[in-house]
Amino acid sequence: MNQYFIRARLFPTILTAIPIIIFINYVLNKELYPSLNQIYSILPTLTGFGISAAIIFLSIQINRIVSKELFQRIYFKEEIEMPTTKLLLWANDKLDKDSKIKIRKKINEKFKIKLKNEADENNDLNESKKQIAFAVSHIRNYLRGNILLFQHNVEYGFIRNLIGGSLIATIISFGILIYSYISNDSTLKITSLILLSIYIIPILLSKFILNKFGNYYAKTLYEQFLTDNI
Repeated sequence: MNQYFIRARLFPTILTAIPIIIFINYVLNKELYPSLNQIYSILPTLTGFGISAAIIFLSIQINRIVSKELFQRIYFKEEIEMPTTKLLLWANDKLDKDSKIKIRKKINEKFKIKLKNEADENNDLNESKKQIAFAVSHIRNYLRGNILLFQHNVEYGFIRNLIGGSLIATIISFGILIYSYISNDSTLKITSLILLSIYIIPILLSKFILNKFGNYYAKTLYEQFLTDNI
């Protein structure tokens, strides 16, 4: 339960847990209450706090898997299309050439990793991206205790897991909407429509948001790496 877990994993899960809470406490209870009533009376603690905590913990893991294995993999192809990789490419104009030279020189000095020059990078771009991604992993370990970088890492992790959780929340909200039509429950129908409209926004903007926060993190990573004197 460190700060990253609480702020980047637990908080997004809480924000996206509303549909599953409604589904369990309203839909399932309404449909299954007669058969579960005896269980509830026998195991009140387990069915109350215990199961709720287990559901939250399970949701944290699912949100993390969805955000990393679906959204991040699709948009960034593991590490080779991450902003931290693209920012250091010679062809990328978001970082000045002088800074790239200094960063590459320090990477070579600290980790004995010699990144490709401009001509070699153009000839084998994919291999160059893999080299940079490998160097970035070393930089992250090197700056592990950097407070500013940690803050940006938490922000990126929060938004990434929020997007993953929003996808799960959208699916469950859609399921609640279907149930509301079947049961002719107008209150539940309106609630599910509101939830759908809220949670679908991060999904629609997911690529833009992840790139934005990814670029913030990448710039901070290289700025801190250049100015760090460990």
